[in-house]
Amino acid sequence: MNINNLFFHIHYCNFRRFKDTRKYSTRIARTLEHHELILVTGGKGSVLVDQKKHQFRAGMLFYISPGVFHAMEFDLEDPLCFLAVHFSYAQVHLTEGQWTLGEVPETLPLYTAQDLKDYYQIEEIFSKLVEGWNAKLPGYEFAAKTALQQLLIAIYQNNKRNNQNFSISLKVEKIIGYMHEHIHTRVTLPELAGLVQLSPAYLSRAFKEITGYSPIEFFSRIKMDKAKELILEGSGKKVKEIAGVLGYADEFYFSRIFKRIEGISPSEYYSKNVHVV
Repeated sequence: MNINNLFFHIHYCNFRRFKDTRKYSTRIARTLEHHELILVTGGKGSVLVDQKKHQFRAGMLFYISPGVFHAMEFDLEDPLCFLAVHFSYAQVHLTEGQWTLGEVPETLPLYTAQDLKDYYQIEEIFSKLVEGWNAKLPGYEFAAKTALQQLLIAIYQNNKRNNQNFSISLKVEKIIGYMHEHIHTRVTLPELAGLVQLSPAYLSRAFKEITGYSPIEFFSRIKMDKAKELILEGSGKKVKEIAGVLGYADEFYFSRIFKRIEGISPSEYYSKNVHVV
């Protein structure tokens, strides 16, 4: 799933801090119609999800997806301290200048329960999200959505650092850096695979798992982002010149790729966005 296309809506946030005097139930059993993330920051208790019981520990992250029954029990002597956000999301696409709703995947690519290592950055972002939501200052809903996206990115990066395949992630990052350095040329899958000493088939599969795109498709998107920059900065370059700058000998081939990715041709993009005074 490509999370870049997800649009989030936050239902509410809640929390419990150390020495919080508010009254809480000792047991909650429920099935939600939306998603929930819970970060445990202290206290004792347990949660039963999918018939598996997990003990609460500081640094544990729980992801509850819609339609999943779960039951939580809390210790009265050492009450649970936590941060939580309840949210929904939709998958949106911009195609040929029109926004459309896509099929919404049921779950995010997160574990139901996981022990986060070095979770302090995640806790800081989560705290800002919850505090901003509860403060209800002007613009808090938009700010909360942004914070939720930052939180998900931080969780993903934390998982990546502690994943046994971290070396593959580093190789993908090396390839992306190589793409930026060679944006004005043409690269091939065997060339990229040789750069990180992987087979083309394995690289293609691993690259798509991490980025959501094949290596060549990702490189094309980097090029099209640069093409948009060249169009919008008012350089005065014609389509053929921009294609040449980005390593395309055939301007019509370049235009086809641009339209496939952006939904409109380079000339249409220019007419819609650049207004000569």
